[in-house]
Amino acid sequence: MKLAEDSQLALLGGTPICETPWPVTNTIGPEEKREVLEVLESGVLSGFRAGAGEEFLGGVKIRRLEREWAARFESRHAVSFNSLTSGLIAAIGAIGIGPGDEVILPPLTMSASATSVLFYGGVPVFADIEPDTFGLDPRSVRQRITSRTRAILVVHLFGCPADMEGLLAVARDHRLPLIEDCAQAPGATYRGRGVGTLGDMGGFSLNIHKTIHCGEGGVLITDSDEWAQRLRLIRNHGEVAVEGLGLANWTNIFGGNFRMTELEAAVACAQLKKLDGLTEHQIHLASYLTAGLSEIPGLRLPPPTQEGTQRVYYVYPMRFDRQVWGISRELFLRAVQAEGVPLRADYQRPIYLEPIFRRRCPQAFCPVAEKLHQEELVFGRFCRWPLSEHHMDRIVAAFRKVWAARSELQRCS
Repeated sequence: MKLAEDSQLALLGGTPICETPWPVTNTIGPEEKREVLEVLESGVLSGFRAGAGEEFLGGVKIRRLEREWAARFESRHAVSFNSLTSGLIAAIGAIGIGPGDEVILPPLTMSASATSVLFYGGVPVFADIEPDTFGLDPRSVRQRITSRTRAILVVHLFGCPADMEGLLAVARDHRLPLIEDCAQAPGATYRGRGVGTLGDMGGFSLNIHKTIHCGEGGVLITDSDEWAQRLRLIRNHGEVAVEGLGLANWTNIFGGNFRMTELEAAVACAQLKKLDGLTEHQIHLASYLTAGLSEIPGLRLPPPTQEGTQRVYYVYPMRFDRQVWGISRELFLRAVQAEGVPLRADYQRPIYLEPIFRRRCPQAFCPVAEKLHQEELVFGRFCRWPLSEHHMDRIVAAFRKVWAARSELQRCS
């Protein structure tokens, strides 16, 4: 769509670029329905039992999902949960975090990354992030390590792999386990390897907002036989099962009901087969959108990644430069949104600013994360099925229209 540069902004009474609603994402199809119907006809909606025996590992669909997930991500073990929040709690428990133990993690993430540490009495310690990857900065991590540090938790935010080479070097130097939170990054790769397989454990979310989902759910992968067993124990009331499993000396294991149902696993089995196609669609749209936006000044777009590294696009993130635009980020957002583009800047603020972490964690200041939150970050869920190049053209047209009319906005501000 070609627009005259002097087109009146919708914010100032003009006609919006996008006048029709954006399509709703629905990736559920006949494959999921067949899988669910098999479960319903069996009458067994959960195959778990908190005790020794095959049922300790769950039902038919659970075990199938875990086999297929492990194969897809080339991991020795996959363990399913009713959410990745539960999975992260189990991961923290499996590596033995206890009262006073410190776990280093980024501040720009969903709160569950940090509350999982509090669950076992651990202390979240926040290190700063890199402005282009949004992932932990290895230099900041090194500065936060103390005699009480017991682990590093990495988040591949927005689908962009963190600097795993640098972070793994820190983990090796200090003999620390490294957990990857890949909730927003299934299908992303780092130097030829899938995220989630580089550290000691990797977690994936199956929440409804993710690329593939089963409503709620999560899966952890690991190559460690011992940690996989600990994850299964924490998932399934391990404190009453250790003796029957010949693990009576594992007296520090306790868990809960973190189990996924057969219905959720059935949907997840079908969704897993769609992951590669959905991520390829994300990557294609993101590449197309980046090409269209590249000539607009004052926007830091997702930069090219190194060979063998591929980000995916849970959201499409950008960094806004107020100095170039001459207007506030808030006014820029209002102008773009008025054109019908669902652009946002309201991602989670640095979580050490939340009351629970102010009370329980060491005082933190992460200037890169705070600047992103307060001044720079804008994003949208643009690169999702069933959106197309046509929708990307509309986004580009809206941005160009706002850029061309920024002087009018400057007079209004």
